[in-house]
Amino acid sequence: MKCITCENLSFQIICKTCQNNLLIPSFHKRELQKDFFNFSFYSLSELEDLISSKYYFHGDRVFNTLAKLSFAKFAKNFSLDTDILAIPIDDHTRHEFSHTAILARHLNSKHIKAKYNCLKATNIVKYAGKDLEFRLKNPRKFKLENISNQSVILVDDLITTGTTILEAKKVLERKNNTVLFSLTLADAKI
Repeated sequence: MKCITCENLSFQIICKTCQNNLLIPSFHKRELQKDFFNFSFYSLSELEDLISSKYYFHGDRVFNTLAKLSFAKFAKNFSLDTDILAIPIDDHTRHEFSHTAILARHLNSKHIKAKYNCLKATNIVKYAGKDLEFRLKNPRKFKLENISNQSVILVDDLITTGTTILEAKKVLERKNNTVLFSLTLADAKI
C-alpha cells in the first residue's frame, strides 16, 4: 500500500516518516467561554485532507493513527485525582465507523475512561462550510443518556466556531456533570 501523505510504499496508511516529520502535534488552547477551554493538537490547515478521510472507508485507519500521535500521548501524561469520562460528541456510526469514538478510545488510561453512545444529536445538520449564524439557528439538539454527576472531557475532531462543543457542554451540565475542557484534533482558527 502507499502512504496517503507522501505516496511512498508503506505497511501503514501513513508511513512512519510522515508520522515523525509531518504529524508532530503541537498543543493549542482556545477559550470558548470564561474559564472553559478547548485544546487541539493541530491546525486545520495541517490536517484538512486527513480529517476529510472520515467520509471514506479508510478513515478509521487515518483517525487511529492521528489519535495515537495526539490523544493517546495526552492521556498518558494527564492525571487528576478523580476519574474522568471522555465523551465523544455525537459518536454515531457514519461510513462504517465513528471518528469521535476512535479519538475518545485513545484517551483510555488510568484516569480517563471513554463512554460511548451517550451524547447524540437529534438534529443531524451538516455544519461544514456554514457560518456562525447558521450554526446558532440550527442547533444539534443533543440528547444525553446515563451520565450525571461526573467529570467529563468532551471529544471532537474539529473546532470551528465552538458552538457544537458549547451546546454539548450545556446539556451535560444540566445533569450536574462538570465539563473540564474539550479536546479536538484540529482547530480551524489557527
